Amino acid sequence: MPTTPPLAPRILPELDDSSRPYWTGGAAGELRIAHCGSCRRFVHPPCDECPDCGGALEFVAVSGEGSVFTYTIAYQQFHPEMPTPFVIALVELDEQPGLRLAANIVDCDPSAVTCGMPVRVRFEQHGAVFVPVFAPA
Repeated sequence: MPTTPPLAPRILPELDDSSRPYWTGGAAGELRIAHCGSCRRFVHPPCDECPDCGGALEFVAVSGEGSVFTYTIAYQQFHPEMPTPFVIALVELDEQPGLRLAANIVDCDPSAVTCGMPVRVRFEQHGAVFVPVFAPA
């Protein structure tokens, strides 16, 4: 999965054991999501144990494909280097109904984004952190 130039400077997460594989999987071109081996559910955002059954979670690579569940177009410039407008979306991954990530939609005009639009993950690299963003599939 390709990387894309950073949209702008970002506030980056602290890498800890419960989220490190999610934020660093892009180095291998993989979107990694926590998965429960007991009940077989994907869990996002990552946490220490499965919220459904209490089982242990491990990160697995997923397809990186999904669709825009909902979105908004931001016209407010929150950072002097942040180009506007930009799209903030909830992307529902193909692996499981209700498995949604908040992410930017990139590589298209914001007015072209629609609910249900197929998208594929890309990554913005910021040092050791690879931020998942999505582009039209």
